[in-house]
Amino acid sequence: MAIDVAQFHQVFFEESFEGLEVMESGLVDLEVGSPDIEAINAIFRAAHSIKGGSGTFGFSAISDFTHVLETLLDEMRAGKREVTRDAVDVLLLAVDSLRSMLDAARSGTDFDAQAVADVHHKLEEQLHHGAAPIVTSASATAAQDEAVGAAQGLWRIEFVPELHLFATGNDPVRILRELERLGAFSAEVDLSRMPEYGIYDPETCYSTWRITLDGGVEEAAIREVFEWVEDDAKITLTREQPEPAAADASSAAPELAVVPEAQDRRQSDRRQGDRRQGDRREGEAASAPPASSIRVDIAKVDSLINLVGELVITQSMLGQFDDDSTPTNFAKLREGLAQLERNTRELQESVMRIRMLPISFSFNRFPRLVRDLSSKLGKEVELKIIGEQTELDKTVLEKIGDPLVHLVRNSLDHGIETPDRRTAMGKPAHGTLTLAARHEGGNIVIEIVDDGAGINTEFLLAKARERGIVGAEEMLSEDAIRDLIFHPGFSTAKEVSDVSGRGVGMDVVRRNIKELGGVIELESAVGVGTTIRIRLPLTLAILDGQLVRVGNQTYIVPLVSIIESLQATPDRVKSVAGSAELYRLRGEYIPIIRLYELFGVEPQSTVLEQGLLVVVEGEGRRASIFVDELLGQQQVVIKSLETNYRKVDGISGATILGDGTVAMIIDAGGVIGLARKEPAGPHNIDQSKAA
Repeated sequence: MAIDVAQFHQVFFEESFEGLEVMESGLVDLEVGSPDIEAINAIFRAAHSIKGGSGTFGFSAISDFTHVLETLLDEMRAGKREVTRDAVDVLLLAVDSLRSMLDAARSGTDFDAQAVADVHHKLEEQLHHGAAPIVTSASATAAQDEAVGAAQGLWRIEFVPELHLFATGNDPVRILRELERLGAFSAEVDLSRMPEYGIYDPETCYSTWRITLDGGVEEAAIREVFEWVEDDAKITLTREQPEPAAADASSAAPELAVVPEAQDRRQSDRRQGDRRQGDRREGEAASAPPASSIRVDIAKVDSLINLVGELVITQSMLGQFDDDSTPTNFAKLREGLAQLERNTRELQESVMRIRMLPISFSFNRFPRLVRDLSSKLGKEVELKIIGEQTELDKTVLEKIGDPLVHLVRNSLDHGIETPDRRTAMGKPAHGTLTLAARHEGGNIVIEIVDDGAGINTEFLLAKARERGIVGAEEMLSEDAIRDLIFHPGFSTAKEVSDVSGRGVGMDVVRRNIKELGGVIELESAVGVGTTIRIRLPLTLAILDGQLVRVGNQTYIVPLVSIIESLQATPDRVKSVAGSAELYRLRGEYIPIIRLYELFGVEPQSTVLEQGLLVVVEGEGRRASIFVDELLGQQQVVIKSLETNYRKVDGISGATILGDGTVAMIIDAGGVIGLARKEPAGPHNIDQSKAA
């Protein structure tokens, strides 16, 4: 019975990428000169698993590449080779190459063969011409003896798999194929265990093999091929010494050059096969949607199953009232409905927890990034990571990665000073960059903190005026000046480098954070450092919102956008040019946005004192939204307005309330921007269509 191994590819890729993470973090932490052997062992095991898996599933290019990498690591863990900075750099490059090859294999596309070949060449250089091997005279003699022994004679191998071998997911044909790659190979199958036709089980491995292998192969290489099945098979290796004449002939025979040619031909055939397979997968990938999966802690699944069981019991209890509904048991009915509500809420929370992953999945990329970039910039930077087990939604996690990378690169390039400059300022030569995550008020807060130069607002304002972004007479607060770094195209860098300087990025970062329903804040002090704080919702599917009423319409204001709510007093309201209204709040004037004017809704009252002001912040700006009434707070399920209607400025989505009506979710930044563009007059939204 043929088994479609493609069904296991997704698991293989997930495990391989996890292995790459282990390798990368282990290499970054590896101490040159006196490495932790257990750390090298962990890196080696990850590489070995990738090699074994890729060989099993026919990704021979990955398997071949990993073999060289594995050999280098094996010599390091055996103490035969020193761990040098150059070797670690090459191994990190090899991790990058493996990642690109796995990406290509997963998507069915081609990888950059030349780049991979260059790294392969560097690995070979390390193996043959790199750091001098640490070899004692005794081990050198033993190795020489082993090599001489391996070069002589042939191996006879008895391979007797257990009957249940297929159930372990192993394929004897793959093992035979791997042995064939080691040298001259022949195999004889023994079918003596094959039962009668009537009791034949296609999922049982009845065959055994007697194999002959020649070509100067070491025993360790053969054992490695059987490593995956050594607990599920009886494997006997016997080496036969050649006749002296044959040994002499073999040592002198120039025809040995034919063997590499045959191996090259087999490898060439395999590569051609890979390319054909890649072409086929590329065609399939073009029509198939990208696969996505999530690995869930079994405890979360058990909790979900228990809650579903509770829900079924509650449903059964409520079902009894169909036949037995009397006024005397209404109390029991209410109790059942309360239990149903509790079960539903717990079920919802449990389902959401399944999508929650620790932020370490995103943070783990930064030790490597900080190491490489600080070295490139000539800076010394210590990275601290705090709260890496803080969980957030998988979708948020995937989308927050790129903005974080940009912010970290900016901190390294613009924030932290060079060692000379830091020393001259009385600071430690090495700077500190801290990545922290924590839960706060139903949201997740991510901070990027550096102890660098900070943001010089005078210099920033001068640059903004020089470029015409700020008028010569225009006065800005300190916060507003710092907010200029989010202006599209604005940069204070004197030169454009491959790290930064084009003024492209921070506006994109803010837009991406906003699309996630979050906000970004900035604190800085000259000479002390900068803190960038990102507040995000835990999930994109549900948000905590404040329900507000304007006339007969209900809107949702995300709690993450609300600073406070207050009753307006006339003495704090100021009109500008007869149209715009400002409210004085603790010495700061913030614009008043009358929501009924913006969305064309008939209000209950237009008198500020008879309603409430909800102070919100979006895209670095504050405003107070005038509403008739605050209704309460609740979690709401977000429905896409663009999918069901069209994009509407100032609205980020919609939700269905408990009474079945549709409520719009306010986009604080969008509303502020809309009010600035059109400060007066209604902006009609046909909400009946939007519903």
